[in-house]
Amino acid sequence: MKRIALVTDSTADLTEEVKKNFDIHVIPLKVRFGEQEYSDGELTSEDFYRRLMEDKILPKTSQPTPEEFSCLYSKLLEEYQEVISVHISSALSGTFNAAYLAKEKFKERIHLVDSKTISLGAGLMVMEVARNIKEGQDIEWILENIKKARKNIETLFTLNTLEYLQKGGRIGRVQGFMGSLLNIKPIIRVGDDGVYQTYGKAHSQKKALDSVVQAYQDLTKGRKPIRLVVAHGAAHKAGTYLKEALEYAFQLQTTVFTQVGPVIGVHTGPGTVGAAIQFE
Repeated sequence: MKRIALVTDSTADLTEEVKKNFDIHVIPLKVRFGEQEYSDGELTSEDFYRRLMEDKILPKTSQPTPEEFSCLYSKLLEEYQEVISVHISSALSGTFNAAYLAKEKFKERIHLVDSKTISLGAGLMVMEVARNIKEGQDIEWILENIKKARKNIETLFTLNTLEYLQKGGRIGRVQGFMGSLLNIKPIIRVGDDGVYQTYGKAHSQKKALDSVVQAYQDLTKGRKPIRLVVAHGAAHKAGTYLKEALEYAFQLQTTVFTQVGPVIGVHTGPGTVGAAIQFE
């Protein structure tokens, strides 16, 4: 029997290559366009963002149920001794709580980790655990190490439009309207408590991307950056600009460059660009 299985959810935005190489099991969240429901990943990014921009009604998202988690854990525990399950910030989604309810059935064989971040920030944590498993580290060492790693992962992103946060009720109508009217691009950091924080704002996408680079330089605080990941929502050109600017600033090659998945994309919209950096 194998020792440790690794589970995450689809909001970690890991590529198929990463999931395959690290043997990562992913439980999907769901997106519903009217009566049509899709598991995260069933729609291509191109189809998702096209529909997001064309549909007049904002799609809904939903988390996995405890039963779905239980089913996955049961299957994995036939092959593995234990499971480490790393998920999107519990302050931003009920996914972690659903996993917690499922864990009760399996007790100490399931080890839950609240990433307290989103997208590729959580992805960096998952990949850290995957490397630890491959190295043959024991479960206690891995769980302690991931606590330290979380304190050294910074996740920042910028939105090209406030429309989707407004539609989703995350900001007020007037605030969203005025922000869009003034072409404000917020720079958002995921704080240590796993909640969004407004880190700054700019009046063009290029200035916002430059501000993200400067923010990372400010947040470095003498720490050494060791891994860089970049994601975008239907904004390949802007994503590439941020990727290259961060690579130049930190002399570091990007580990993952990908698209933001549908579930997070519902709330952030097209034009979103962000990055996560892991420091030593």
